[in-house]
Amino acid sequence: MDYRRFLPNLCTSMNLVFGMCSILATYHGNLIFGSIFILLALIADGLDGRTARFFGVASEMGKEMDSLCDLGSFGIAPAFLAWVLVLQHHGIIGIAVVICFAVCGMWRLARFNVNADVVHGYFMGLAIPAGGNCIAMTTLLFVSLGIDPLQFGLVYPVLMAFVGWLMVSHVHYPNFKGDGAERVYLISKIASLVLFVGILWMGREAIFPALGVAVFVTYASLGVINSLLAVFAKRG
Repeated sequence: MDYRRFLPNLCTSMNLVFGMCSILATYHGNLIFGSIFILLALIADGLDGRTARFFGVASEMGKEMDSLCDLGSFGIAPAFLAWVLVLQHHGIIGIAVVICFAVCGMWRLARFNVNADVVHGYFMGLAIPAGGNCIAMTTLLFVSLGIDPLQFGLVYPVLMAFVGWLMVSHVHYPNFKGDGAERVYLISKIASLVLFVGILWMGREAIFPALGVAVFVTYASLGVINSLLAVFAKRG
């Protein structure tokens, strides 16, 4: 057995394993583990590419496996999690949001694969692991604090639909890999810091889930704020 190829493929497979564990945990009503497994899938997803590059065995098959696993772990699993949490109570709107989120995740992955050799220095649209974990971590925070998002009316489905849209949008997100071509404005950094601290403060009674929400929601917001500032800067 060639361990150099086995280890990256094992990490990729674990991504999907954790995604399936999330779906099963959610099905049985354990939304805490349903959320945590999606976060674990993110860790596995981060390891597979790095392991493949370290051993010099990156391949097209590995990329395809990664995309298929990402759709399950960060597109379908979070959508099902949100459905069980609250969207099942929103009728046709909930159904539409759940389906659209998964479809947007698929679209985001397909576009990323096609544009991988074209787009450099930034990510076009919110990466699906970040989008999926926005849903997972907010679910974990709600459950930990005993908050029923149904009390906020349509706020939850609207925000989830917005996250889905971000994945297929042309909003630019910094890649933070040292080769970023995307300028991050000072105002974006300050606004992101304020949002990050604000989320931690509001969720201080469940600090670890709040930290997860702060990380992913702040990153999602950073791209929006920074892209708007870039548009205004060009017009100015």
